[in-house]
Amino acid sequence: MKKAILTIAIVLGSICLYAQPIPPPSGNGLNGNQPGGGAPIDGGLSILLAMGAAYGASKLYKVKEEE
Repeated sequence: MKKAILTIAIVLGSICLYAQPIPPPSGNGLNGNQPGGGAPIDGGLSILLAMGAAYGASKLYKVKEEE
């Protein structure tokens, strides 16, 4: 009985719950059909790359120091 109720709840939940629709094009994309208008990712990507390089350099320094 519990299995049947759980199955029904999952089926009804998956039917009733939908993701948000794609927003209409804003005209800022290449062809005007890009959702979100092509948000820039340069700032976060640069910080992520710099932090990765610093982490790698610190690991390399620790390995060289142990030898």
